[in-house]
Amino acid sequence: MTDRLEALRGWLHAEAGLPERCELVPASGDASFRRYFRVTWDGRSAIAMDAPPEKEDSRPFLHIAALLHGFGLNVPEVLAADAGRGFALLGDLGDRQYLGALGPETVERLYGDALGALLTLQVHGPTEPGPVPAYDRGLLLREMALFPDWLLERHLGLELGEGARAALGEAFELLTAAALEQPRVLVHRDYHSRNLMLTPRNNPGILDFQDAVVGPVTYDLVSLLRDCYVAWPREAVEAWALGYHDLALQSGVLREEDPERFLHWFDLMGVQRHLKAAGIFARLLHRDGKQGYLKDVPRTVGYIRAVAPRHRGLRELAAFLERDVVPRLAG
Repeated sequence: MTDRLEALRGWLHAEAGLPERCELVPASGDASFRRYFRVTWDGRSAIAMDAPPEKEDSRPFLHIAALLHGFGLNVPEVLAADAGRGFALLGDLGDRQYLGALGPETVERLYGDALGALLTLQVHGPTEPGPVPAYDRGLLLREMALFPDWLLERHLGLELGEGARAALGEAFELLTAAALEQPRVLVHRDYHSRNLMLTPRNNPGILDFQDAVVGPVTYDLVSLLRDCYVAWPREAVEAWALGYHDLALQSGVLREEDPERFLHWFDLMGVQRHLKAAGIFARLLHRDGKQGYLKDVPRTVGYIRAVAPRHRGLRELAAFLERDVVPRLAG
């Protein structure tokens, strides 16, 4: 990694035009192999991205950045890039994550801004796959398979019997069908409090959008409102979701008014996302040696436990969680 850092320094000077004496300090890490550094020189700052090409393809990031910037969204400006080497110099959106700024006094304003930006993304983004891939059945199922593979079997040491596999299979089919029947929009895919930055203008700043797909209308909404890192009362979450339903209807993102169906989609989309997220958090520990996400597993599984009993096709999953999974998580 030292060699990568020296290569990045050389690229910033030779290709991006920064002075040799610019300072690099770690800005953030994420759940991938990318690294970010804040670069400062002459009273200015930018963000240097290092995405090793054998681990990460930076081209989707650059493509989606240009797309979202064209919609007027506040994403990092690409100042210079070398996709082949995995280097980029980006505009600096600061270091104030939504996660640290959210509270009872601020949540309405901050979520209002975030929902407005999400509506812009959905109104202007593609509704058919092309340059942006589809969130198809195969991807939905592969994501949910992370839950048994990494959390249940690898992390908790569960041996899944026929009944458990049947409960998971029934749930996966229901969740996949519910996702695929929704109107399709551009999906950020990680639209939550760690990827939204508090900015003085055109709030929020939006990060980590390189995995965008064309998929279900409720996906980013549930990522924001049932965040893996911060929880709100059910009544507030459903009120915000229904408020977004009305905005989406007025803007043409939704064509039919049906709040009950929208909340049904929202619930099931959340279960799909949280199955995936819980599996990813366990994988980050066991595959990548990143322990910091494990503390968020109980909250993430808690969302599934709260929603699953309310939906007939998920009750076997709910029973399995209460019987076999929750006691092990608590232990």
